[in-house]
Amino acid sequence: MSDAETHKEEMKKVQAKHRAKVAEAEDPGRGLVLVHTGKGKGKSSSAFGVVIRALGWKQKVGVVQFIKGKWITGEKRFFDSLGDVTWHTMGEGFTWDTQDRDRDIAAAEAAFAKGVEMMQSGDYDLVVLDEINIALRYEYLDIHAVIDSLKARDARTGVILTGRDAKPELMDYADLVTEMTEVKHPYKAGIKAQRGVDF
Repeated sequence: MSDAETHKEEMKKVQAKHRAKVAEAEDPGRGLVLVHTGKGKGKSSSAFGVVIRALGWKQKVGVVQFIKGKWITGEKRFFDSLGDVTWHTMGEGFTWDTQDRDRDIAAAEAAFAKGVEMMQSGDYDLVVLDEINIALRYEYLDIHAVIDSLKARDARTGVILTGRDAKPELMDYADLVTEMTEVKHPYKAGIKAQRGVDF
């Protein structure tokens, strides 16, 4: 048997195994909970890729940003131009910008209240809680309250929670957890954040 024929036979076996696995999988009948965490870049970027995918299927999407504050970002400019995403930028910037814990807690609670409203409304197929893990890390929000709200979401609604240092309880509850691993970052070489790549 030639190399080409051997390869073809191997791929047929892989294909059959994959099709059998897909046939066994079930639709949960509810939106999934995804967590994008880790020290590497790309957590929010990945979430916005899922937003694009959802919009491609004419799904209704909402975004609540917990940290970005007054930053002008490429993703917000893009989605604003489409007009198809309900977008709330609720944070006041990174916690070291405000240096006021009470103010940061109030901002996180307001953002979370907006997220809960969207998750429970039944109006959204996907809600992104961007950088909520940062608010949880600094204990601006209670992890049990967040999980309870995820459990109480409308069955239609999937949720993506982004940010480094996701709480173990959240990762246990989620359907999918992706941890971004930093291998190399230009900032460590003294290169400032780049428009269109970093924001």
